[in-house]
Formats: sequence, C-alpha cells, structure tokens
Amino acid sequence: MSDVVALHSGPADASAGASAGASPGTLAAVDIGTNSIHLVVARPTGTDGFETLTREKEVVRLGHGGGDMKQLEPDAIDRAVACLRRMHRIADSYDATIRAVATSATREATNAGELLARASSEAGIEIEVISGVEEARLIHLGVLQAVPVYDRRSLLVDIGGGSTELVIGEGGEMLAARSLKIGAVRLTDRFFPGGVVASPKAVRSARDHIRVMLSHFAREVAMHGFDVAVASSGTAETLCRMAHQATGAEPLRTYNCFELGTDQLSTLVDQLVAHRRPTARVKLAGLEAARADIIVAGALILDAVATMFDVGSFTYSEGALREGVLLDTVGRMDGGEVPGGLHHLRDVSRRSIRQLAERCDDDPAHSAHVAQLAVELFDGLAPIHGLDDTARDYLEAGALLANVGLVVSHSKHHLHAYYVIRNSELAGLTDAEIEVIAQVARYHRKSAPKASHTAFAALPATTQDLVRTLAAILRVAIGLDRSHQHRVRRLDVGVRGKRVVIGAVPQPDDDISLELFSADERKELLEAVLDRRVELVAAAG
Repeated sequence: MSDVVALHSGPADASAGASAGASPGTLAAVDIGTNSIHLVVARPTGTDGFETLTREKEVVRLGHGGGDMKQLEPDAIDRAVACLRRMHRIADSYDATIRAVATSATREATNAGELLARASSEAGIEIEVISGVEEARLIHLGVLQAVPVYDRRSLLVDIGGGSTELVIGEGGEMLAARSLKIGAVRLTDRFFPGGVVASPKAVRSARDHIRVMLSHFAREVAMHGFDVAVASSGTAETLCRMAHQATGAEPLRTYNCFELGTDQLSTLVDQLVAHRRPTARVKLAGLEAARADIIVAGALILDAVATMFDVGSFTYSEGALREGVLLDTVGRMDGGEVPGGLHHLRDVSRRSIRQLAERCDDDPAHSAHVAQLAVELFDGLAPIHGLDDTARDYLEAGALLANVGLVVSHSKHHLHAYYVIRNSELAGLTDAEIEVIAQVARYHRKSAPKASHTAFAALPATTQDLVRTLAAILRVAIGLDRSHQHRVRRLDVGVRGKRVVIGAVPQPDDDISLELFSADERKELLEAVLDRRVELVAAAG
C-alpha cells in the first residue's frame, strides 16, 4: 500500500522513508508553477524550522493562455520534464526525499496526465496536483515560517503565473482563503501579448478585469479585516528589489520582511507601464530579464489588491509554497507538532472533513458514531490487515463523509458521495488522498469495488487493495448502527485462526438484534479481503 500511505509522492526509493512515523531527514520540495519550477532542499531542525541547503529555479513557462489553461503544449512538457530530471539529480546529491506539487497550469490542463506520467517515468518524480485552496493553505504555512505575523491577523497575497492566492489568517489558522484565476502569465497573454503594453486601453481593461476578480474576496476582507498585509512570490520579490534599488542602494542579500509601501508600488506600476516593451523594461534596476514580459500584469494585480483592500504597505515573505510543502511533510512524517510551534497539520484536514459532513449529511451524529465503530474494528483487525495509522485516518474520513451524497438525493447517494468529495476543496489533503477517501465512501454500500469501475481501475493495485479493505470495514460498521440510535456502544474483536469474532457491546438495556442482522448482511466483502469467516455476536459490557 506504499502508493498511498506515503502521504507525499516521490521516487519509489525515496518515498519509503516518508511514511507516517518516519524520522524526517533531508527533504526536497519542488513547486511546479505556471511560470517556473522551483526546488528547495532543506534539513529540518528541532527549534528553528529548516536549514536550507540549496535553492534552484528555472523559468519553464509550463502554462499560458489568456483564459482557462486547458492544454500543456508539448514543448512546455518537454522543458518541464528536463527541468525535473535536473532537480532530481540535485536532490539526490543531498540524499533528499522529494515531494513535488503542481499548481494552476497543471490542475487546469486536460492533458495534465501526460506531464505526470512523463515526470514519473523519465524524471523519477511523482507529482501531486493540489487544489487552489490547498495551495493557499501551504503558502500560508510557508509564510508563517518566514515573517513574524503568527499572532497578527494578516492578509496574504501570492501572485503566481496562473492564479493569485488570497488568505486571511491569524494564530496559524486560515479564516478565509480564495484562489483566483488571475496570474502574471495568464493576464499577460490576455492583455499584453508578448509583454507589450499596446495602449492605455489595454491597461484599463486589465485593471477592470482584476478588480472584478478581486471583488470575489471583498466580502471576506470586510468581514475579517486584517492588521498586516504580506506578499509572497516572484512578482512581489521583484517589486521589492526594484523599489529598493530605485533609491540607489546596493541590492540586499534577502528581501524577506522588506516593507513595500503602496506609494512606492504605484510609482513602479507607472514606470513599468511607461516602458511599453520588455526590451525597454529590462533596463530598470532590479528587474531580471526572465520576468520583464510578465511583470506589468503582476504589478497591476498587487496594486489592485492595495487599492481595493486599503493596504498601506506589504511585507515581503521569502517563504511561500515550497516552505509550506516542507513543513507540511515534516508534520505528516513526525505525527506530532511541526517546527515553529504550529499545531499538527492533520487537524486541518480533520476540520475540513467534519465541516463538509456537517454541511451535507442529514445525520452527522450517525456518521460520527459509525466512524468510531469503524476505527475500533480497524484496530481490532490490525494483526490481519497490517495497515498503519494513515489508512486508519482514511477510514475515519470515509465514514464521516459516506452520506454527504444525500445532499444530492437519497437514490444512489453512495455515487453522489464520491462526486461531492472529489469536487470539494478539502484542506490538508493531497489529490491522491481525497481520491482514496472518496472511493472508500463510494463503496460503503451496494456493489463492491470492481475492475470495470473506471475510477477504481485507475488506482494502483496496492491502493485498490487498501480501498477494498477499508470499504469492507466501513460496511460492517454502518450495519452496526442500522437504527441510527447508537445502540452499539463499542466493539470487542477477536481473531481466532480462520475466524474473526466481532463482539458488539450494547448500550444498557438496548436491543441490538437489528444491528447484528444488518452487519451480518454486509460482511461478505470483509470476509473476502480477510480470507476468514466473520461472526457477529452480542457481547457483554
């Protein structure tokens, strides 16, 4: 089951050391963005977070297009795979475990599978495609390690090539988050083809479009407010560097925590727009050639954020997605608190799962009780199934979300549950983890998993076995609360050779004959996966 239980993806030889409970060694985070691919290799420390060993960046321009980025061009995929091969060699030189995540361009492309397959076969890197809200969460986590805003309510802006992530957070918690399809590459292709500012009208059109998109987050800003604004990403760093060098000062070694006043930002926007072509723009101090064509669009986004949300200045954060990925990985591997004193990251996913259940399940108390029985059964069967705590988490999540399909209709609600879970933005979980949870929920009733089921057939064989086992346990647990009255208080499980005895301990004076009958009817799949006869009996408390 290593394909799934290793909570992050990586080369087969590296991911084995990243499973739950492993001691974190040297880690490499790869951020596959729309504009560029970044690598950071770091060694976790007990008190200070990370010791960064090396950083690499390569402009690949994986995504482009003024609207939805529906296709990755063959030459862009070639560039990305070649870059990933080089980055894998660098990570190997540090004996680092790799975790790679892909953002806007990859998650929107209909042919993203080609990149993922080639990255795996040719570069030895498994890519996680993360949702916009998960990207925002990881960026927020990375920022908290770079700038001292943990105890202050902050507005975070991260401008990427394809999207802009906005977060309001305080005390390590995200109060609101949104991923908007406005990015430096996307807007350049739409309003400034080739990086050329053709006319003042083009600038006005870009500003209007950005304002419309940002308006989708205006309600959250008004509701929560903020004390400090933080900007991360290459666009923000470039603008900070330009503002600093405009004073005639020598370049700084790091721009982390640099304060960019919005009056400085406005001046920079005017200068950038006045230099209509990238060839003229690149002569401005602090602007690197690789960003000269897309910097106007990026600057307009940050300027619009300042104007719409009344920002006086931005604090630049060197930490962003890559650092968040590192921190998230350590939290998953340690099974405890992550460096920097943040609470364990799995709490984030548990909260998002429970919130989805509360929104969509008409009887969440029943689902919570089923989840309790399911994990008790999982624990009792541990000597047979040999699964770890990560699989236990998947089972609990699948149980809590098994009935969210009822929000669509009762008929075929197990199929609807799969759709609802797959199309919900569950923070703290990878795409692969959400798929496993969705399939466990999908198979809580009716047909058992089959090779003819497209989504199930697409899973690796070990993950198919995992889904089958967890779904089998869940089916029996659901039967044990058939009345929705929590009559079964707890379970005593005994493994006796080729026989498994599940003892259901009732609440005082409760009749559990219906629960035993229902669970017995649902035990067929469990018997198949365990290769043992299963007996359900009433047990004394």
